[in-house]
Amino acid sequence: MSKFNKKVIPIKVLTCGKKIYKKYIEGKFDIQVSFLEGPITRIFKYGKNTKKIVWIHNDISKVFGKGLKSKIKLSVDKKTYKKYDKLVFVSKDNKDVFNNLFRIKELENREEIIYNYIDKDKILEKAKMEIGQEYIDNKLPSIITIARLVPQKAIDRLINVHKRLIDEKLYHNIYVIGDGPEKENLRKQIKNLKVEDTFKLMGKRENPYPYLKQADYFALLSEFEGYGMVIDEAKVLNKKIIITKTAAVEAVKGYAKKLILENTEDAIYEGLKQVLQKNVIFDDSDTEFENEELLNKIRVLFGD
Repeated sequence: MSKFNKKVIPIKVLTCGKKIYKKYIEGKFDIQVSFLEGPITRIFKYGKNTKKIVWIHNDISKVFGKGLKSKIKLSVDKKTYKKYDKLVFVSKDNKDVFNNLFRIKELENREEIIYNYIDKDKILEKAKMEIGQEYIDNKLPSIITIARLVPQKAIDRLINVHKRLIDEKLYHNIYVIGDGPEKENLRKQIKNLKVEDTFKLMGKRENPYPYLKQADYFALLSEFEGYGMVIDEAKVLNKKIIITKTAAVEAVKGYAKKLILENTEDAIYEGLKQVLQKNVIFDDSDTEFENEELLNKIRVLFGD
């Protein structure tokens, strides 16, 4: 998609959403689900004679940035969310931020918290598969993150931290599985800091689980997050998990093998330094991952 289209399409949704809905979507639906914040939520609000459900995955105060456009979108969305019968949040933190931002009292009895669903058995099976010539080098401590390469995930910050640790002779490897618009900027940063041998952008992988299974630690050190579905995937594989203080903290509640860091570059540096110096003791007990309560909530939501 061209830069021009990326700018024009959101404007069309704001000004012509009803026409778009009638032309491309309108039909006889029992339930209509908007599963992503932004344009699709604004379009789906026009459905009639159908139960409308909206899923909210992120800290809504940070999704659209700052400035005049952000204020316009927030104003539009305040009216938009009133059109939905159910609002589903993937974390309590996201729900609280939403309510503090919009302050729509009438919506509170329509809200539900449902964490993201994980197919545990599928992950365990996929983690057993071979990964060909590429592998996680465990001669050094290995940290893996699985994330889209966007500013929210703060991979640039992690590269800076990695460089600082390497300069202190705290040798380790970091592997990033994922793709996105920040890829070239991150590659340049890695090259400029001369850490190509130890900080690896591995691109998208259809099956990331064998890599995740082999790594010593899983890290998600984002600026902000929703619940953090990939954290549940790491929990299924009983990984040692390192995260920053975001809504993702809810995902490690009750999980023993975790380290939660303040959301700054210096705090991440100090935290990883302690990990690499073996000053952090992770619980070695296995945790059984269960989904049944979540499935029951989804069944109720959809009237099953």
